[in-house]
Amino acid sequence: MNSNNLSIHRLSVKLLPKGKNKGRFSHDPEGEQKANYQIIDSVNNKVWGYVTIDNTQRGPGLGGIRLASNINNNEVNRLARAMTLKNSAACLPYGGGKSGLIIDDPAFYDDSNLRKQLIEAFAEILFELDDYVPAPDMGTDENDIQIIHDNHSAKLGTQIHDRGGSGRPVEHGGIPIDDWELTAHGLFASLITIENLVDDFKLNNSKVVIQGFGNVGCPTAVKLAEKGAWIVGASDINCALWDPKGLDLDELCKVRKLAGGLSNYSKKVEKKFGPKNLDWLLEAPCDVLVPAARPDAITAKNIDRIDCRMVLQGANTPSSKPVEYYLKHRKNILSLSDFIVNSGGVIGCAVERKMTQDKTYAASTKEKSTRTYTENLISNTISKNVEEIFSRMNDSKDTIFRDVAMDLAMERLKTKEVWL
Repeated sequence: MNSNNLSIHRLSVKLLPKGKNKGRFSHDPEGEQKANYQIIDSVNNKVWGYVTIDNTQRGPGLGGIRLASNINNNEVNRLARAMTLKNSAACLPYGGGKSGLIIDDPAFYDDSNLRKQLIEAFAEILFELDDYVPAPDMGTDENDIQIIHDNHSAKLGTQIHDRGGSGRPVEHGGIPIDDWELTAHGLFASLITIENLVDDFKLNNSKVVIQGFGNVGCPTAVKLAEKGAWIVGASDINCALWDPKGLDLDELCKVRKLAGGLSNYSKKVEKKFGPKNLDWLLEAPCDVLVPAARPDAITAKNIDRIDCRMVLQGANTPSSKPVEYYLKHRKNILSLSDFIVNSGGVIGCAVERKMTQDKTYAASTKEKSTRTYTENLISNTISKNVEEIFSRMNDSKDTIFRDVAMDLAMERLKTKEVWL
């Protein structure tokens, strides 16, 4: 998209062909994708993005709407598969889905009317895809999901329904994922559990580097700092900062929402990288590395320079299975898989939807305080899964966290067990 092509017409979807295994000696052990759509402008045939419904064995595909300049079909497919594993491992009554809209002109983000126009146009086609439950993701928020909900409400003639996505504003009966910092809460819970499982790891005085100091990275930093961790590195799209003596967390949190983001940080630092070298921060020495931005942060290109004790995957698919094997068996670095440790957001979405569908559950949840109930559910779910995975890993020293987590998710994909 360029400055002269910001107008949005009626959107439509085109069903894309499924990938075929014809001629191969093996097949995908995780199952076949249910549907993959291309989003097209009906007037000028511009491709606006993609929707993937990966698996619906446990229920409709739940997953966020991502806005990015360079998102592609492969990324959306991978993210949808991660959502299948995430929802299954957390014993939620949902499958996996994901959508991505291509927004490569900065003018879009400064135009609230244009943003609303796009979300409303997208809502029109989402109404026809009843196997997909949208939610907030990178670039979208609870207000976007409310627009979709209102669109569906007008079509259905009622505000009480479960067709308009999840993760809406609290004043509309929703559970705001970012405002309540639910993904960060899950990441924090996973490290608290690790602290109890690994004798020589303590959060107090541990050094943490966070790539992607946004709605997930920032509250994760705050929660870890409250336990005595030192935030020694942080980055956003503007710059990366590193200082082994620790960064001023209060200032980081204040400047991250200003124009220019972390480039406004005023304290002296040992290293500062510009936009072209942001990924260098991933190589900074630390105890805990938190990639909380885009996929494929850690690859064969930088794997030998990763210098941490563990990787806490705040983003979806920040690395791959071969990379994690190398980290574990060549560098003794534990990588905690995304679909286990960052499932706090989807757990919140599931609570919201059950409250909409079940008045008794809603009343009980509100009586306990919806936020407190949701946070406790996230902590218990993620802690239980991390403990189970560690227990299974001890039986096989040659495996990695992802292997066992994958087995756990696939086992639960075949069951109807629900932990809500």
